[in-house]
Amino acid sequence: MAVYEVYNHPEVRRYRTNVCSRATYVQLITTLLTFLPPLFIGYGSQGFWQKSDTYQEQPDVHFKHQVLMVLETAQESSYIAWSTYQNFNRMQQAHLRVPIVKSREEDSNRDGLYDTLYLTVQVPLLDTEHIHGVKLLLIFDYKLNILSSFQMESMAYIQHDSPRSGAELKVIGDLRLVQKDLLLHRGVDNRFNSPVIDDTSIYADAYDLANIFSSYSSRNVTTVLDSSYPVWTTGRGTGQPFVITATIRYPRETLFYIPGFWQLIKWAWVQYVAILIIFVAAFDRIKTFIFQNQLVPTIVDRPFKLNRS
Repeated sequence: MAVYEVYNHPEVRRYRTNVCSRATYVQLITTLLTFLPPLFIGYGSQGFWQKSDTYQEQPDVHFKHQVLMVLETAQESSYIAWSTYQNFNRMQQAHLRVPIVKSREEDSNRDGLYDTLYLTVQVPLLDTEHIHGVKLLLIFDYKLNILSSFQMESMAYIQHDSPRSGAELKVIGDLRLVQKDLLLHRGVDNRFNSPVIDDTSIYADAYDLANIFSSYSSRNVTTVLDSSYPVWTTGRGTGQPFVITATIRYPRETLFYIPGFWQLIKWAWVQYVAILIIFVAAFDRIKTFIFQNQLVPTIVDRPFKLNRS
């Protein structure tokens, strides 16, 4: 007649011993070997603690209507300059030329954030003046809001030279964020919110482009005009101004930041438990073998059945 299993139930067997005994030392050592190695393995795998993370955000950018312009002419020591800074204009009386500036920012996807700046600068010239180079610096207010409330004054620099005299310069580019440091994960972050140009200064060094770039590049977070496509047009007509046309987009950015405490714990816990499960299963079998075979002396209680719920 065939024999089959009709019913089963688990039993618990308890092993007792004194505090100071070999069995206690075995239990202590196996416990340490169960819980500590997963911590060391997770930490040593270079991924236990997240040192940085990324997220995407559409920045809140506004053109501050602050401009510094230098146009290089055919004469070696001659140039045309203008800015929205009064102290700079006073220093450039011999070279000053007031242009017509038109700007418009557009929110193309209607999300409440500007996406593109359209800028036109028309500089009146004499028929004997010929433009061979353009240096144009634009100032922006740059904000991020998803994690920390980050804000800074930033800039975009447009520069182009040509051996042929020009009538118009057209530029299309993206205002991109450049990070040499991580953003904070919460709070107010104004570490880099300082003026690009010190408009209160009465010294020429404060408006020198080399000094401005040197100070600006020392920041850990900046913006640059990237993917710039300049088009230089020649053949300026009699009495016509020199025109600068710029289309600057504010693209969505991938940002690097310092993860917060709870984000660190969340990912560290997942990695720790994943390794811990293996060690728990392995040392549970080792302890069962040791105590079941009485490799260390213990007092064994009579087995009793576990209640099934």
